[in-house]
This record gives sequence, C-alpha cells and structure tokens, in this order.
Amino acid sequence: MYTRTTTTFYTNKGIGLIFSGEYTKAMSKDWHSGHFCCWQCDESLTGQRYVLRDDHPYCIKCYESVFANVCEECNKIIGIDSKDLSYKDKHWHEACFLCNKCRVSLVDKQFGSKADKIYCGNCYDAQFASRCDGCGEIFRAGTKKMEYKTRQWHEKCFCCCVCKSAIGTKSFIPREQEIYCATCYEEKFATRCVKCNKIITSGGVTYKNEPWHRECFTCTNCNTSLAGQRFTSRDEKPYCAECFGELFAKRCTACELEAQDLSLLKIDTGIMIVSFVLHAKHHWLVGDLSQMLMTSSAQSVPNKN
Repeated sequence: MYTRTTTTFYTNKGIGLIFSGEYTKAMSKDWHSGHFCCWQCDESLTGQRYVLRDDHPYCIKCYESVFANVCEECNKIIGIDSKDLSYKDKHWHEACFLCNKCRVSLVDKQFGSKADKIYCGNCYDAQFASRCDGCGEIFRAGTKKMEYKTRQWHEKCFCCCVCKSAIGTKSFIPREQEIYCATCYEEKFATRCVKCNKIITSGGVTYKNEPWHRECFTCTNCNTSLAGQRFTSRDEKPYCAECFGELFAKRCTACELEAQDLSLLKIDTGIMIVSFVLHAKHHWLVGDLSQMLMTSSAQSVPNKN
C-alpha cells in the first residue's frame, strides 16, 4: 500500500471518482485516502500496516484482538510478528514451546503429548512409553511395534521362542505366554501317530486313547485298513475280523468248526461284546471276545430236530 499525488482522468460513469490529489492504492484497487479503513474499527489504514482476512483489511490491533491465538504456556496473544506453533488445536509462542518436565525447547524436535501436556522424546519415554514384552525396553518414537492381544514387541523381538526366527508377518501360534512359529509348534506339540511317529495333520483315528493315521491303523496280520471297519484286538494289537477268526477264534469242541457269527464292533463303539455262536448241531455261549474266554459252565443245548 502506498500514497501519492497525481492527476487522474475520470469519466462520468460510477461514483466516488478520484480527482487530482492524494489517493491510496491497496488490494489492487484505488481508494480515497480517507476511505481505506480498518474493517473492525474504521480507523484509516493509509500509511499503516494492515492484515487481510476474508478479503477485508484490519489494523494490527484489531486483527490480533479478533483473530490471533493465545499461547498455551504464557496465556498471551501470539501477535503477527511472532511465530505461531500449533499442535492439536493448541498454540504456542516459539519461545514457549517447551518440554513440560525438563523445559528444553521442542522447536524442530520430536516430542510426545500426554494429558494435554507436551514432552521431549526422552522425558516422554521415561514416563509414559510402553515396553516390549520381549526385551523390556521402551518403544522409541517412530519404532515399529508388533501387537497381539494385550502384548507388544519390537519387530526384532517378535520371534519364535524355540528357533528364535523373526515372525514378522508369518503365521504363529501362542501357547502359555510363549510364541511359536508353525514349524516349531508342530514339532513340539502336534499329535503324532503311535505307529509311524509322524504328525497327524488331518483326520486320524483314536484307538485306546492313542492317535493313528487312518492309513496306519491296519490289521496286524494282513495290513488291511481298519478305519471304519469291524475289528477286535489280541495282546493290544488290532486285527480284522477275518484274520482274528483265522488266528484266534475258538472252535466247536464237537465238530471243530469255527464260530461263524462273531458280532464284532466298530472303532467308535469298542470291542466288549457278548454273542451267541451258532453251529448246525451245537449252541455255545461266548463272552468277552476281547479276551476270547469261553465260560466253563456253558451247556450244550439239545437240537429240537
């Protein structure tokens, strides 16, 4: 903005024409010197410093009174000649932007905030920073943090408790406050087949409270799969019905023929059974096929024919 004396030509259009004499040029416009005034107090701005706000000119005093921010530290107005530092809708003079604890300047430095107060990095870490569940050290500002439920680790500390390899973004399995990679967990805790000692990844059969691969649960004699089939056991070993009959079934004392109607049960129902063995001319009562014990008191039943 400036003023000068000049001779100005004018037309008969419009109003407020400027004739020869002093005038003011501001905001890319020409003004009578007495008409360029503060939008708030109406004091002349000719030859004065002013501030534009929403295309309206304000004197310094009015601008600071109406629009300037108040410093959080000293509670004084931050004038137009001072640098206004702001964080989360709060403002400070440059000289007032200090750590709440050690009072060091935070200008151009990392800082943290807690309960509406600001702290330098060291003071914040010492008082408020969370700590790694692996090494116990604090998380510095800008440090990458790995989190699982209520626990947190430095990226390098988030590793398998057995092989110590970093988990990163790979799958893992937690167990009793420890973290395992999938490989180590399987080696240590996964269910293994009692026959081949390899991990059972899916399916499987349980017999006498022991796990088996379906393909490993076979007849001791012929290796036929017993999964879902009728079977019985001898000396803790499973046999299919055919092999058990051939190897161990009791024979009729009179005719020496094998018992033909062995009511053997499937895996999921056990093997303790009682059944009748029927021959053409003889009836014998048979109990507990798992031990194949014939009752000594069994009597021959006369043939009605």
